Amino acid sequence: MLVLGVLAQAAGATFSNAPAFLLPALETEHGLDLSRAGLLVAAPTVGFLVSLMAWGAIVDRIGERRVLVLGMTLTAAAAAGAAVAAAASSFLATGLMLLVGGTAASSANAASGRVVVGWFPPHRRGLAMGIRQMALPLGVAFGALTVPRIAENHGVGWALAIPVAAAAVAAIACLFVVDPPRPDRAAAAQSGLLDNPYRSSSVLWRIHGVSVLLVVPQYLVWTFALVWLMSDRHWSAASAGLLVTVTQLLGAAGRIAAGALSDRVGSRMRPLRWVAIAAALSMGALALTDALGSSASVALLVLASVITVADNGLAFTAVAEIAGPYWSGRALGAQNTSQYLAASLVPPLFGGLIAAVSFPVAFAVTALFPLVAVPLVPADRPERH
Repeated sequence: MLVLGVLAQAAGATFSNAPAFLLPALETEHGLDLSRAGLLVAAPTVGFLVSLMAWGAIVDRIGERRVLVLGMTLTAAAAAGAAVAAAASSFLATGLMLLVGGTAASSANAASGRVVVGWFPPHRRGLAMGIRQMALPLGVAFGALTVPRIAENHGVGWALAIPVAAAAVAAIACLFVVDPPRPDRAAAAQSGLLDNPYRSSSVLWRIHGVSVLLVVPQYLVWTFALVWLMSDRHWSAASAGLLVTVTQLLGAAGRIAAGALSDRVGSRMRPLRWVAIAAALSMGALALTDALGSSASVALLVLASVITVADNGLAFTAVAEIAGPYWSGRALGAQNTSQYLAASLVPPLFGGLIAAVSFPVAFAVTALFPLVAVPLVPADRPERH
């Protein structure tokens, strides 16, 4: 179940992040400026944003397997439409298909998270969710390794065939998902599991807010690392793509380590606070070294890429545990909706900032977001069974 959850999430991540790796081709071959190309990059994220809550509610009602199969099938179809439109240089249609695909790909977020939370006990859940959360950097790494080179050699349309294949494979594999057990609704009603967890405490609201702040540096690094390496450091597309792939693999390992650490210390929130502090420091150091033209900035980019993704599994696990089995789908949908709302603004806004000022200023601005998040991290709260 863990492998299938990882596969579905990774396929969704490959689709939603593939447009970011098309930025060099969109600029040089199709004449799109960074701000306009950033709108294409943001399209899948906007799709995620408008559909996450709905998918979470559907998961709470019909179960994980059906949602995963349906969502991945629709993602593959939308990716195929985007590939055809891009091959015809119809970027309005490409953006619309990327938007539609984002609404479908978001199905994997809540559903795969519920599979992992439902099948693993609390003392192993942090590690298991860390492994599941590595699906996102693995999907990004797969895209970084394949999409830029195919776009450079064969065009944007053929590059988008990669997420088509990934989503199709995931749809077939998810036919073998088994929904985890949960108490019947009558017993859940007597124990209070059907009660709205948002009304009794501010903990879930605070976790959502912290995650919003921490997603800004994460998406800045993911979206613009390839462009920064090629334009400011004059790396080739192949070399830059390889480094981004390595950083995503390291980020995947970092998520596993963060989850294992949370199991070891018996807390999700303390490691989350530590990650926020480290993210602020690493982004600040990246801004400084880039402004000075130091070669250390490349190493700091790698470090920041690892640190800024380490919080996701911690927050995701905590939200599912606190919300309980009859609210976790909606709570995880709210968690990701708030994150993707912020993430959808990062490519166009920071693309404009970079074009108007510089990369070092953009890096420095994003260092402020995790700094603000540190005091907002709440204390741990017991899970709902």
